[in-house]
Formats: sequence, C-alpha cells, structure tokens
Amino acid sequence: MEKVFVDSDIILDLLTKREPFYDFAAHLFSLADLKKVEIGVSSLCFANINYLLAKQIGNGKARKALLKLNALVTINNVDEKIIELSLASEFSDFEDAIQYYCAIENNFKTILTRNLKDYKKASIPVMTAESYLKQ
Repeated sequence: MEKVFVDSDIILDLLTKREPFYDFAAHLFSLADLKKVEIGVSSLCFANINYLLAKQIGNGKARKALLKLNALVTINNVDEKIIELSLASEFSDFEDAIQYYCAIENNFKTILTRNLKDYKKASIPVMTAESYLKQ
C-alpha cells in the first residue's frame, strides 16, 4: 500500500466541500477507506482543522468530522526533532516546515498539498491531490 502525507488544505477541501477541489479530496479519501492508500497527517493538522472548522460549523460538528477523519488517517506526532528541523529550515511558512519534516521523519515518500510554492526545496515529491490521482 502506498503511503502519502496529506497537508491540512486537502483535508479542509474534503470536510468543507471546497470547489473545485472537493472531488479530488473525496476520491483520495475513498482510496484510503478502501485500504488502497495510507494517508498520513501530523497531529498538528488535527488542531489546525478543528480550529478552522469550529469557526465555520461549530464545535460539535467539527469534532464529529474529525472523528470520521481519524478513522481514515494515520496520525504522526510532531516531536522536538521535527520542531528543531522546522525552526532551522529555509521554509518561509513554519507550519509547512512542520508538515514537511513530519512526513520525512515518518518515512512518507510523497506529500499532497495545494500549496506547492512553499515546498520548493523538498527532497521528496510534492503534488496536488489532482496530480497524484492522475498519475
């Protein structure tokens, strides 16, 4: 089973049904549900998504959405080493650096995001969900 690390923007596409990205996110997560791909996320991702979703749909609905998400993903801890690597990195966006090093430290070979510009110096492939699904 292929392992992909998914950034929070793609998860938000799924949970908020953001167009035109929703269909690609839904297809990706349906592959995870069918055990055809393993989706990894950082523990930080859950905090970020809860914060954003709760503002849009309320705390209760946000938690229910995260419970469903939890069944489809592997949560990877953000530890001291990941924070130190992120702080020392050349990433302009600290949160993206955390996502990147969380993926690297947990042996993911691909990162899926819509924010490609912040991963210019990545040593592993970084692509959109759409590009990944088309390959």
